[in-house]
Amino acid sequence: MKPTLQPVWDLPLRLFHWLLVGLLAFSWWSGENHEMEWHRWSGYAILFLLVFRLYWGLVGGTTARFAHFVRGPRAAYAYLRGLERPDIGHNPLGGWSVLAILIVMVTAGLFAVDVDGLESGPLADYVSFDAGRWASDMHSLIFNLLLGLIALHVAAILFYQVARRRNLIGPMITGGTTTIDGSTAVPLGTSAWRALIGLLIAAAVTYFVSEGLHF
Repeated sequence: MKPTLQPVWDLPLRLFHWLLVGLLAFSWWSGENHEMEWHRWSGYAILFLLVFRLYWGLVGGTTARFAHFVRGPRAAYAYLRGLERPDIGHNPLGGWSVLAILIVMVTAGLFAVDVDGLESGPLADYVSFDAGRWASDMHSLIFNLLLGLIALHVAAILFYQVARRRNLIGPMITGGTTTIDGSTAVPLGTSAWRALIGLLIAAAVTYFVSEGLHF
């Protein structure tokens, strides 16, 4: 049979993924080297990406939408045991991982205050100094938990590559995967206009937060 190129990930989602990878690495570097101004800007960039991803999870391509992959624990457990047929896009187990990363990252650092009170998150004025210090401690803890999720994510990719012979990295680069079952490729249904609207919304929300929720 003639191979069919099946779209898996739309371009906005792929850009989100790789930009987030780069920004997380840069945030780690800037934090470890006390380059706090760069760390702050990196955090804003991550917030921008996450707001867009939340929006894209509602109106983006088929595999990017939360309705496509966010399912109950029973479905995740069935997939883990191999009782559910693989589908394109996120599997039920991966869906929970994506949500966890989004929830963790969107809250990290917004209220944090350093020990001297010289560096703080954009929303630190809304909490007491002690609460800001607690948020700073939580920021470090949450980031370490995030590193654990990333390690689990990488391990899952290696597991699929070795045990199930599924290449998950290639589609995240090219956007598609080759099938040989003779099926017709199913389009993802993306829209440049919807993406542009999402970028404008993400920019507005990020600016609003960076200004401490003040215009």
